[in-house]
Amino acid sequence: MVKILLAIDAGNTNIKLGLFEGEELKFTFRLATVRTTTDDEYVLEFFAILGAHSIKTSDITGCIISSVVPEVTQPLKSAVKKILGLNAIVLGAGIKTGVNIKIDDTSTIGADFIAQCAAAQEYSAPCIIISLGTATTMLVLDENKTMIGGAIAPGISISLNALTSTSALLPSVAFELPKKTIGTNTADCLRSGVVLGNACMLDGMIEKFESALGKRCTLVATGGMASSIIGNCKRDIILREDLVLEGLRKIFAKNQKSSS
Repeated sequence: MVKILLAIDAGNTNIKLGLFEGEELKFTFRLATVRTTTDDEYVLEFFAILGAHSIKTSDITGCIISSVVPEVTQPLKSAVKKILGLNAIVLGAGIKTGVNIKIDDTSTIGADFIAQCAAAQEYSAPCIIISLGTATTMLVLDENKTMIGGAIAPGISISLNALTSTSALLPSVAFELPKKTIGTNTADCLRSGVVLGNACMLDGMIEKFESALGKRCTLVATGGMASSIIGNCKRDIILREDLVLEGLRKIFAKNQKSSS
């Protein structure tokens, strides 16, 4: 029997599904996060996705879910039970992660952050994990690979939408790389400010984090906006678009070993 792991990363904007055969990520698929979606609706979505990739439900032998949207967690878990007959592991209290966390209140850390840290254990420390999605986040792993904190800023899309929706003379623009640094029309000025401005913000925050640590860090980036931004940063940043899914795979494997 083919052994395939279904990893689900439920974020505020998208739900990302990944299918792993061993350590190999075979494919990924995104669904829009809709807080009113029922488990039966997810069942239909899952059937369509698996069918499109010729994956039999019997081939999937495990499932793990990371969710920062409580409204979708139970419907996703229920859908997995209905379609696969599996009890999905939901990343949270009681799950072995291999991640040491040293912050004021560990109960406040998102499941996606934990998965990112689990995946980033493979990199040399200290390490800064940058996630460019609904929010722009930066997590710090110290020299012992302990997560010691970070920073959260408004995401690129949120910032751009807030700016154009509250300013009568600023038009809505498609998110694109700027053609030049100094914009000569409103749309290009917005793109330059958003893309290059966020790259400069990351440069500055990286410098401040490294100054606080007293050490140079490995830099890893993930999230839907990462590929558009990090190329404009001063430092070389490793792009790992599926960092959360990779972390979920590692956490699932750790919990399988501990229960065997």
